[in-house]
Amino acid sequence: MRVNINELQEGCILTNDVFSKTNRPIIPKKTVLTHSLIEVLKVFLIRHVEVEKTLINGLPFIPHGVNEEEIMAEKIEPHGLSDLYLQSVRLFKKEFQSWQAGKTIDIGKIRSVILPLLEVMEKTPSEIFHLHHFSTSEEYLYQHSVAVGLISGYIGYSLRFQKGDMVQLALAGCLADCGMAKINPAILNKRTSLALPEYEEVKKHPIFSYRMVENIPALRTDAKIAILEHHERLDGSGYPLAEKEAKTHLYAKIIAVADIFHAMTSERLFRSKQSPFKVLEMILEDSFGKFDIGIVKALVSGISKFSSGANVRLSDGRIAEILFIDEKNPTRPLVKVIDTEEMVPLEKNRYLFIEEVLA
Repeated sequence: MRVNINELQEGCILTNDVFSKTNRPIIPKKTVLTHSLIEVLKVFLIRHVEVEKTLINGLPFIPHGVNEEEIMAEKIEPHGLSDLYLQSVRLFKKEFQSWQAGKTIDIGKIRSVILPLLEVMEKTPSEIFHLHHFSTSEEYLYQHSVAVGLISGYIGYSLRFQKGDMVQLALAGCLADCGMAKINPAILNKRTSLALPEYEEVKKHPIFSYRMVENIPALRTDAKIAILEHHERLDGSGYPLAEKEAKTHLYAKIIAVADIFHAMTSERLFRSKQSPFKVLEMILEDSFGKFDIGIVKALVSGISKFSSGANVRLSDGRIAEILFIDEKNPTRPLVKVIDTEEMVPLEKNRYLFIEEVLA
């Protein structure tokens, strides 16, 4: 949707890079616009931009001068995984708030959140690696649950799970943090790092989650165990049971990777988001012994496969083309800078990393 700069509002999502008089964008596509970013566009005298029809909160974007009643009455069909994801997050938020009010989980509604996403994901799996663009600190809790369910399903898909198993895994990923509804909202909404007693309270959420799902017949025992164990680590350093690798369920190991990947690539109240490439590299290098390496590699393989031959934005802002991906160092391929045709082996230039894959 092409709109005048004066019609923008916070929560609009750019669909194209915005350029001024340089070869590098002043704001890249898929950025969620804030008041300050809108002011930046005005400073650069940008007159029009392309944005999604859906705001970050899942509601339709209604520019000034458009009949709001007509827009709201019109059934807006989601366009691609991103629109569907944003709308699914909105639906999940309503369910989460109902749990906070004391209601039980309606598994049918959670299935209606996650199943359409899985169907679209199977058609366009590469979109999984763009979900981090749509993270905001205010809506993180709801975005995280839906994304973890979807990413868990993707990993199961990559590992060639049967459809029924993939669905159960995705449902478990989506409900893994449902117990957060039993945590004090003041802790959930705190804008600074948690104090030790507050962190200890948050660590109880897998037990709360398990208690909320244990009597749901539509969830298999495997899924319920995974919900309880999704914060366990292979070296026994996790919680709530401090179990080691041999005792941790495969589903839980998958959700653990999906959980840490989305958390580290997301905008949070006390932490800025990071590039998926950088996060996967950090998980591979810094978390040895905590996560199942085969599961991590399934995620790494996906981002490598979908980025092979693509143009990418490097961490210094330059645009480059991926020429060769070494299986031993999949997050650090050989790239060619578009402007200068300089060959840059990222393996030997550790200060650089891939910020984003461009369409």
